[in-house]
Amino acid sequence: MSSIEPMIMALPKGRILKEVMPIIRGAGIIPEPDFDDPKSRKLTFDTNHPLLKIIRVRSFDVATFVAFGAAHLGVAGNDVLLEFDYPEIYAPLDLDIGHCRVSVAELKSLSIGDDPSRWSHVRVATKYPNLTRKHFAKRGVQAECIKLNGAMELAPSLGLCRRIVDLVSTGATLKANGLVEIEKIIDITSRFIVNRTAFKTRNDEISEILHNIGARKDLK
Repeated sequence: MSSIEPMIMALPKGRILKEVMPIIRGAGIIPEPDFDDPKSRKLTFDTNHPLLKIIRVRSFDVATFVAFGAAHLGVAGNDVLLEFDYPEIYAPLDLDIGHCRVSVAELKSLSIGDDPSRWSHVRVATKYPNLTRKHFAKRGVQAECIKLNGAMELAPSLGLCRRIVDLVSTGATLKANGLVEIEKIIDITSRFIVNRTAFKTRNDEISEILHNIGARKDLK
């Protein structure tokens, strides 16, 4: 690596971090010991590459850091990429991890005989208002979205709205809260993303990382 300023790789906290780290380490990128210390309060971590650092942020924030150039590289689900649709982000690699889906769910009692293809208007609670509106607009359905950042499953039972749009993995959380999945919007995986300007100005460095990540992803 020849540039003076370190590159920043933004990784999402939580479940995806556990899935992506074997790929990152397998590609020869090893973070400092504090990265694996749950007691560490550090937010930025050195790696075995002197000019590559790692930051851990919320999954939705990864795309924002990369889009605005605060981070050069990152890992984000295509749910986040579709919601924000940042033109500054290039997503060359599907890492084939973080498998889940964005779906519409409703109370089990409401789902009996309900047919989403007959809806003309839908009101949902979701953290994906843009993705949701685009999905329903394709078939002429007006979607009224109430933005929530968590506890989506509470919305129908407390009368905030009748339906939600949220990430679904096993469906266990929906079931525990009396909800059922009624329509899948899109399947989700995590992508390796790059800031487009950084890709032009630091192409050799980023291309090498992409090659190593891609090779490791194919072996997992």
